[in-house]
Amino acid sequence: MSILALDFMVRALLAGALTGVMAPAVGSYIVQRKLSLLGDGLGHVAIAGVGLALMTGQAPVPVAVAVCVAGAVLIELLRQSGRASGDVGLAILFYGGLASGVLMAGLAGRGAGMLSQFLFGSLTSVNRSDLIVVAAMSALVLVTAIGLSPQLFAVCADEDYARTQGLPTRALNLMIVVMAAVTVAVSMRTVGLMLVSALMVIPVATSNNIVQGFRRSLYTSMMIGLVCATLGVVISYYLDSASGATIVVLAILVFIATLPISTTLERRRRSRPAPVEDDERVFERAEPHESVGESALRPAVLHGDHVDYLHDGHRHAPHGDHFDEH
Repeated sequence: MSILALDFMVRALLAGALTGVMAPAVGSYIVQRKLSLLGDGLGHVAIAGVGLALMTGQAPVPVAVAVCVAGAVLIELLRQSGRASGDVGLAILFYGGLASGVLMAGLAGRGAGMLSQFLFGSLTSVNRSDLIVVAAMSALVLVTAIGLSPQLFAVCADEDYARTQGLPTRALNLMIVVMAAVTVAVSMRTVGLMLVSALMVIPVATSNNIVQGFRRSLYTSMMIGLVCATLGVVISYYLDSASGATIVVLAILVFIATLPISTTLERRRRSRPAPVEDDERVFERAEPHESVGESALRPAVLHGDHVDYLHDGHRHAPHGDHFDEH
């Protein structure tokens, strides 16, 4: 029997494809901010949302989205106010969310075993209403992640400079964590809360192995996530394996397969100097250029009437209220 002849598998393929595109789109900004474990922390907060839904008799997905967004906003506000560092905030997410979720599930008389389908995903149980929620949230996240990519990238790459250019860095940082929270919560029926972080990070790492530039990496990671998610669903159907685990393992295999390509490209880049055009002049002294999570001197290149800063092999040029990658 064809896989497309089964309604539940069609829904599973659509939900998996949407998750495969949405997770790397958000993950590109999470990785840029060096917060690769944020998805894990938010997954534990979503568990609290599931427990609350079980205790109150509500639908798990909407409640998990609301609780996860509230937790993400709270932790980001604490980080911005200086009352909690990033690792302390993640610890609060990990332990507080997991403990409260298990506690509320127990009070609801459902037990911790009920949480397993949300922890590791259950694509075949995705119903029509779940698919509508996933589609709506995916559209919202993708429009934001792509439409505001210059501003979001500017905040991730150089928050201090973005602030001096008048960008609302506080709101943009909140937007990133909210998108991550929504992605994690709606993905609990597809790849599961324990594995969605992998789908946010691994396709991004894979795309960085084969392409240069943030925008190219963003779209490439989305394509890799889409392929891994859809193929993972198909493979899990024929192997009768867990869909979420199959998707993540496939993504890891693709990442490993691109490692030789990354090594080859890196050797080629090191063997030849970066081209300098006639209207460019490399400064003998590096200009100060603050980067997220670190303070360092960045090589600066005079390019026509502006300056490009070299960062991780890419050229970032100030352009109005954001950075453009050259």
